[in-house]
Amino acid sequence: MLQMTSLEHILERIEAKKADYEAYNFTYAESTAFKTFFDLAQEYDYFEDFYSLCVAIPKGFFGLEARLYVIDPAVGDFPMVASTGEEKPGLRPPFAPPQDGHAYYSDSLVLSIKGKKILLDQLPFQARDNVLGLLEIHPASGLDAHKELFFEKFANRIGFNIHNRFIVEKNIEHLKFIRSLVSDIEHNIIVPNMVYKLYLRNLKGLISKNLDIEKRFAEYEGVGKDEELSAMIQEMSEINHYLTAELGNLEKHYSNMSLFLETLLRRSHFDKGRLTLRTKPCRMKEDVVQPQLERYASQFRDMGITVADRFSGIPEGDIITVVDVGLMAQVYANLFSNAVKYTEEVTDGSGQKKKYISYGRQIIRDYFGPGMDGIKYNVFSTGPHIKPEDRDKVYEDGFRGANAKSRPGTGHGLAFIKNIIELHGGMAGYEATPLGNNFYFILHK
Repeated sequence: MLQMTSLEHILERIEAKKADYEAYNFTYAESTAFKTFFDLAQEYDYFEDFYSLCVAIPKGFFGLEARLYVIDPAVGDFPMVASTGEEKPGLRPPFAPPQDGHAYYSDSLVLSIKGKKILLDQLPFQARDNVLGLLEIHPASGLDAHKELFFEKFANRIGFNIHNRFIVEKNIEHLKFIRSLVSDIEHNIIVPNMVYKLYLRNLKGLISKNLDIEKRFAEYEGVGKDEELSAMIQEMSEINHYLTAELGNLEKHYSNMSLFLETLLRRSHFDKGRLTLRTKPCRMKEDVVQPQLERYASQFRDMGITVADRFSGIPEGDIITVVDVGLMAQVYANLFSNAVKYTEEVTDGSGQKKKYISYGRQIIRDYFGPGMDGIKYNVFSTGPHIKPEDRDKVYEDGFRGANAKSRPGTGHGLAFIKNIIELHGGMAGYEATPLGNNFYFILHK
């Protein structure tokens, strides 16, 4: 049996609804009441106005009094929020939610107001039996089965609207929180992070003084210079060498973390609800690739991975203009991080064992159209090819191929890369090449 398409399913549901409404046989007043409710529900933005609309429809069309009770998530009961009478909001109902969706209490018809089952997990609270509120209609003495059915359908429509409004309110609060959080991060993390630059400068000054003292000791030819002093000088030299190397590592780490913090926690991302670009002229190898390669150099060495630089074919003076340095740096950070995890030893055609990565670039003439060249950047690593059935999925968020199941990761890195490259107007891809896997992206020249 062929799977039904979305359009076919909807057309089938339309036919079913047409049959339902023929069976309901709603009167002109009842049909108009529904239309009026739908129109005005879109007109009123505030909860108070919407709640008043819910009780006004029974009053305005059928001369019936009504009370609306809506869940209070904090305590789980249903205070009254609107009434056609003189009662003040906050009154608790003298009845429990009906087990079957509707019930009679004294001279009132009480109906449960339920939300959308498919969206229950998006509510900012838990609703028992999916009940979001209660609608009380009175007097009920003159209501027949037909009118009861009408009010059941009316209560359902109230429920769907309330559910949507709860979700919208939750999302608005969520956005307010995110914007506040960004301000907090900027104030409490990004700005104080600049203090580390001062610490590093002071440490560099102290190491410089230490090196000068070492030099003076080494040149000192005074009385009493002996083997013990020479050993001390040697020890000081080794310590200074170690401190200088560690200072360099700290400076690199600080520069990268500062760049990544500033880039990912940019206020414009949160204001617009998407990643935004801050482009500037840069030299890709010098400003983007090399700092990330230096970050991962020790990891490559520890894993026995050699690195081949194939950044040829384009003069170093050539400047790429449409690049967000911070985001593009994270593209390479993800590619190098993956290379550390997945590069494996292979045997080439001559029988030699090889385990390496390479990175490079090349011009592709007219890639984006006549006279619009592209530049292909890539990171290659040796190892088994990704399975053919997985190759079209590698850039999907959360996807992890069969070869990745035993490796740490979330499957988000390549999806992030694809997003960033497409923001730059380019495209990202994968190709299986001799000896391994090549991940690449192409940008406008």
